Amino acid sequence: MFTGLIREIATVKSYRNNILTIQSKHKAKLGDSIAINGVCLTVIKVNSDGFDLELADETRSIIDESKITGQVHMEPAMKMNDRFEGHIVQGHVDCVGTVAKITPRENATDFIIKVDSKYIAHIVPKGSITIDGISLTVNDVFEDSFRLTIIPHTLNETLMKNYKVGTTLNVETDLFARYIDHILSHRNRKKSMSWDEVDAIQMSY
Repeated sequence: MFTGLIREIATVKSYRNNILTIQSKHKAKLGDSIAINGVCLTVIKVNSDGFDLELADETRSIIDESKITGQVHMEPAMKMNDRFEGHIVQGHVDCVGTVAKITPRENATDFIIKVDSKYIAHIVPKGSITIDGISLTVNDVFEDSFRLTIIPHTLNETLMKNYKVGTTLNVETDLFARYIDHILSHRNRKKSMSWDEVDAIQMSY
């Protein structure tokens, strides 16, 4: 589990044969879960200046692999005694979004992010969303897009300052919206669900 608060801007050293080599100040351990641009990956090797991660076929089929080059957002998984900030982030990317419009304002910048319309049901006005691993608040939701308002601190401390119209993004929608939608869609098919079935749905995420 992650919080969506970026701990470091790390650097991709290489990406070959599904192995991602990251240069980072973070002292990882073998088997650690680490989110790279919002994608939860497992450390398979520790190096003197970082670590190696492996991308499964399922992961590569969902994300935009161009997002794992150059500089990337890095967040290690939460520890049990960590202070909880941001929001609950799983590191399970739902879809790839695209920056459709950027509008500078007096003390913030608006981003319109376009996604496949089938994901809009899981994007909640004033709710949370994860963009390339960053925990953000949704302001408005439209038919096939949504609006974010980014304060200067977030813009300056993340790679969002480099985003342009057409930039692709790893998008993780709201965890609870996905749960509720999944449960309700199953209830429509059956008169009721057992608690064992609800638990099975939750464990599938």
